[in-house]
Amino acid sequence: MRYTVFTMKDCLVATAMCVMLLACGKSSGSDPVPPDTTVKVFAPVAVGKTVSKKVYAHLMPWFETKTTNGGVWGIHWTMSNKNPDITDGTGKRQIASHYYPLIGPYASGDTMVIEYQLLLMKLSGIDGVFIDWPGIQNKFDYPLLVRNTEKIVTLMARVGLQFAIVYEDQNLNHTGVADKVGTAKKDMAYLQEKYFSLPYYEKFNGKPLLMVFGPQALTTPADWSNVFSGLTTAPAFFPLWFESSEAGANKTGEFAWIPQDHLATLNWFYTMPFTGTKFGSAYPGFDSYYAEGGWGGPTWSIDHNGTGTFATTLDLALSKPALPYVQLATWNDYGEGTIIEPTQESGYSYLTMLQQKLGVSSISQEQLEMVAKMYTLRKSQAGIPETQKKMDQVFYYLVSLQFDKAQEILSTFP
Repeated sequence: MRYTVFTMKDCLVATAMCVMLLACGKSSGSDPVPPDTTVKVFAPVAVGKTVSKKVYAHLMPWFETKTTNGGVWGIHWTMSNKNPDITDGTGKRQIASHYYPLIGPYASGDTMVIEYQLLLMKLSGIDGVFIDWPGIQNKFDYPLLVRNTEKIVTLMARVGLQFAIVYEDQNLNHTGVADKVGTAKKDMAYLQEKYFSLPYYEKFNGKPLLMVFGPQALTTPADWSNVFSGLTTAPAFFPLWFESSEAGANKTGEFAWIPQDHLATLNWFYTMPFTGTKFGSAYPGFDSYYAEGGWGGPTWSIDHNGTGTFATTLDLALSKPALPYVQLATWNDYGEGTIIEPTQESGYSYLTMLQQKLGVSSISQEQLEMVAKMYTLRKSQAGIPETQKKMDQVFYYLVSLQFDKAQEILSTFP
């Protein structure tokens, strides 16, 4: 009979292996399983509403903080004489506006701000954004606005919104450039290369939609024919109301804005004979800060009447079957007091009214507040990767309208 002989070394090795196996068994039975931190990406889901007319928010991408502007507050928060570093007893900063953002003064190119704004738009029933765009001249704060627009566009598809550009041709006057047509052609080439072919760039009759806040610098049909001559496809071109004669045959239609006499001009525009397509306008009022801020600009006003002016102008535009689009003027022009995004003064009232008017019945202020909480947590815990990953997941739950799941995560934070 053969025997296996074990040495002392063999016994020590066997003992060590047993200890390791016991330890592993104990760990698997009592230690918690690490949480799955993978962010599940969901495609955006369209918000259901009863109004089929397209509704777009006019967005200003021109706000800067010291963090994004070389240590200096942007001019649209300061104008000539305000200093946001000065705060009152409540912590409210001194800004050039009669109104104060619910999230405080912000930078338009801040990804957290962009998420917040686009999600609020989506959940309010807004279809897309008309972005006020300065052109690519390297003057004033224009490069910052171009940069901010690029950042906004990057997030547009993830939220499920469309966008189009509102070109500020008046900047060709402000910079004093000699070759205005040539400079505008470069602007158009940039737009064609960057945006026009994107699937989420708004098309009108198959052409990229382009609006102009004027014309104010290029004032003849020949100018615009020349400007568009280098494009593969000429845009569906919409000048500001009563200005399309300066575009001639290049124009597709006109868009309404905010008139000093309020409803009189709106009603005239909607009913006057016109060869082309008209876009409607809805606005909350007009209450500029130009005089107090030391800037030139209109000083007339239109009373907000709570949300009454917004309700009246929105109802009027929605009641006109011939208007395929309604432009909300504006999302965030604090200098002119035409803001519908949440502020300390109005809260969410403009957005909840918009939901009601557009027939968004499945979403309420509760879901809008989820967006605000997501933003607040992103900012307050910016240096905590685990929180940021959770907010990434909240973002995808919100864009896909999975509100219960978004709230489940948000409720774990105080």
